[in-house]
Formats: sequence, C-alpha cells, structure tokens
Amino acid sequence: MEIVSGVFQTKSEAEHAVEEVRATGVPADKITLLTPGSTDQINTELQSIPVDSTEQPGMGKAVGAVLGAAAGLTGSSLLVAFIPGVGLITAAGMLGMAIATAAGATIGASAGANLEDSGTDGLPQDEIFVYEDALRKGRSVVVAGVEEDSSASLLRDLLKAEGAEAIDAARDQWWIGLRSSEEERYTKSGRNFRQDEKFYRMGFEAALHARNRCREFDQISAEMDAVLEDIEQQYPNDEVEEPFTRGYQRGREYYQQLCEESKAA
Repeated sequence: MEIVSGVFQTKSEAEHAVEEVRATGVPADKITLLTPGSTDQINTELQSIPVDSTEQPGMGKAVGAVLGAAAGLTGSSLLVAFIPGVGLITAAGMLGMAIATAAGATIGASAGANLEDSGTDGLPQDEIFVYEDALRKGRSVVVAGVEEDSSASLLRDLLKAEGAEAIDAARDQWWIGLRSSEEERYTKSGRNFRQDEKFYRMGFEAALHARNRCREFDQISAEMDAVLEDIEQQYPNDEVEEPFTRGYQRGREYYQQLCEESKAA
C-alpha cells in the first residue's frame, strides 16, 4: 500500500478533501482524517457520531476509544487518542488507528486484533512526526492508502487542488521553525552547523522515526550503523558519523520535551 497525505489549514477543508478522495473510489477503511482538539471539543463531537457500522461502507465495526484520556466510545468509526507529544486527536477508522498506534498511543487487545486484520501495512513511519507537528499547530491531515502508483499520483494532484500542503513541504517548514535554535545550540559545541546541517538533520529525524523513539543510540546501534553506512556511501568525502549521532541525541531530547509539554497541558 502506498500512502498519500496532505496537510490542511482547517478541518473543513480537510473534510471536503476526504469526500473528494472517497468519490474517486478509495475504500473508506483506507482513508483517515486526523484532527486536533480539546477534550470539550471532542466530547461534543462524540455525541453526534453514529455508532453503527453503516455510516461508512467498508469500515465494519471499527473501534473507537479514548486512549490515555477520560471517556470512550465503542462500536464507532471514530478513534479518539492521546498521542505523546501532541495531545488529544480524532482519527477515522482503522487507518487512523494504525497511525495513532505507530505514534505511540496505546490500544486495547480487541482493537489490536482488528488492527492486525485491517491490512494497514505500508505506513510511512518516517512521516508520522510531520503529521504530529501539523496537529500541534491546529492543522488537519488527510491520509489515504492506494495500491497503484498511478492512483497515488492522481490523489496527490487531488489533494493539492483541494489546498493541501505536501508532506515534504510540511517537513521543511518544521525544520525551518527549529533551525535557528538548533544552529545556536550546535555552534556552542564548537562544530560548524552549516557544514554539518544535512547529516545533523538526518540524525534528528531518525530519532523521531516511529520505531526509534525513546531508544538510546546504542540500543539500535546495528540499525543506525546500517543507516550510517548507506549515508557514508552516498557522501564519501564528508564527515557523517559525528553530526548524525549528535542530531540523533538532540532529536531524542526534543521528542522527550514535547511529550512532557503535552502531559502538562
């Protein structure tokens, strides 16, 4: 499955885009809308959501639950999750559940069983932190999964036409927002940020990859050694290991700080 996604400034724009994606024939269980919200906002929405399986054909009895929060809704196609570093979000269907789980939300055993049978393979776990950054900023994210490259290309064009910011552009904006403070911090160590930035950022992003979060560099040394080897082969004349490793450690600190801030909020 190939994932196509886009970031929208408003929930209403994202909802309209979801309808347009559905109109192309993408199954409902391969589409999700991720939206941020306060507890009050989410509780209000929960009151108006049908709890039968007929609302979205193809969804079946997808599980809805509050994960790490105080209330719940079962039998619905809406998932309410508390994601570390983000806070409360809503996500539609099994694809939304898969993303929330990859982002660190905890699901119950029955939900886990449904997730295993849902065919939500192919999630780009290296993109999830970009979705999270958008949600923290109050934006909404539309994600859809398709089987063919041609369908993926059409969906990218559709989301763009609906006003979506591409994930690569959102990723760059995320880094631009951090760059000045990271340059100042890195320069204090005596290193040349402008020279090392490419590899420092690679390490920083590697720490935010869903499978690497909260893991020390030495805990995944074999994986990181393989990554470093690939990068060193691509850039044989550059010093890679030191800035990459520093970036990884800084990325861990950054993620931990986000988690602490979201718990406090």
